[in-house]
Amino acid sequence: MKSDFDALMQARNLDALMVFGNAEHNPPMTYLTGGGHVSHATLIKKRGEAAILFHGDMERDEAAKSGLKLISYSNYDAVSLYKQANGDSQLAAAMRAELMLKDANVTSGRVGVYGTYDLSAVFGMLMNVQKMLPNIEFVGEAREDSIFMRAMETKDENEITRIRKMGKVTTSVVAKVRDYLTSCNVRDDEVLLNEDGSPLTVGDVHSKIRLWVAEHGAELPSGFIFAIGRDAGVPHSAGTPTDLMKLGQTIVFDIYPAEAGGGYYYDFTRTWSLGYATPEAQELYDQVKEIFDTLNDNFDLNTPFANYNIMTCEYFESKGHQSPLHTSAPVEGYVHSLGHGVGLNIHERPFSGLTAGDDQRLAPGVVITSEPGLYYPEKGMGFRIEDTLWVRPDGKMETLAEYPYDFVLPMKNWKKK
Repeated sequence: MKSDFDALMQARNLDALMVFGNAEHNPPMTYLTGGGHVSHATLIKKRGEAAILFHGDMERDEAAKSGLKLISYSNYDAVSLYKQANGDSQLAAAMRAELMLKDANVTSGRVGVYGTYDLSAVFGMLMNVQKMLPNIEFVGEAREDSIFMRAMETKDENEITRIRKMGKVTTSVVAKVRDYLTSCNVRDDEVLLNEDGSPLTVGDVHSKIRLWVAEHGAELPSGFIFAIGRDAGVPHSAGTPTDLMKLGQTIVFDIYPAEAGGGYYYDFTRTWSLGYATPEAQELYDQVKEIFDTLNDNFDLNTPFANYNIMTCEYFESKGHQSPLHTSAPVEGYVHSLGHGVGLNIHERPFSGLTAGDDQRLAPGVVITSEPGLYYPEKGMGFRIEDTLWVRPDGKMETLAEYPYDFVLPMKNWKKK
């Protein structure tokens, strides 16, 4: 949590942090500022002191909503700096950064660098600052284990409220998609039809999903997956827009919208077969649902998340499927890890892969996904079920948005002959 930041900085031997970029769609900046329309900002936080947000005058009101100490870029005469740098804009930016660091009382020590910005611009600027302030050491961290990922790993009540709200948005959109599909007319060859009688395509459904997410005031910054048939058997295939929507084919619908402006995500998947399912598809779906339910019954407080991935691998292998436990990079069967943390990033700590550290546990405050799946692209089918779960302060697991697990969706305007 944010309250852990100074302790985490102490443990990492970091004397200060610098975060670059916009306050929107930039998790480190969003986390410390609360988001909002503040672009090209810089945030500096010295250990043990409040963060300072440096911003442009045109966005001063938006910056003020952060509640942080503010310093406008106009405090540093851009024209004068440009002249002093003899027209070298990168050097001028470094000179401004030097002044900003001095105003934040950071002139020495280890400074962690974070954010979403043009890598070349930031790298070049920092190289110049290093020469100006030789007692500063700029530090980069592995994303999966950065100080931000550590702090974000556990959520406070406000964060849970926001994620829960996104869960309601997500399931509302999923319900609209389900109602739309099941109300379509069906051609004799089992192809679904649009209102005008033309064949319904995956691309048509994609368009409706984007519209309905927007109508709920959310965004899809990381995309989404709505794939049928063979594409459903490739876990991250978004779906081929020209594919026809047909009865009896598996559909993987994995949707992960975020609050507008790049805020908190929700992650959710259901697998459907319209009208009917083949016996093989039903059998494989039932296996995915069985391990999904078993996991929910066995999640235990403070247990390493990777333990449940191993449990999932062992279950699927017992059913004759490949898994990463004993097959290197499988492309069919169970091919991925069980889940991951969710927050301002769609993927964050704790992770559940076979290489995940023992410290990535189901601790109070953690939000995770549980998403076992099976994939057989050459058979034209794939399956995944996913919910987002919160480890409550009392240690109990709570699904943040309930939704049915029906596999076969009856069609309102079709009867199997």
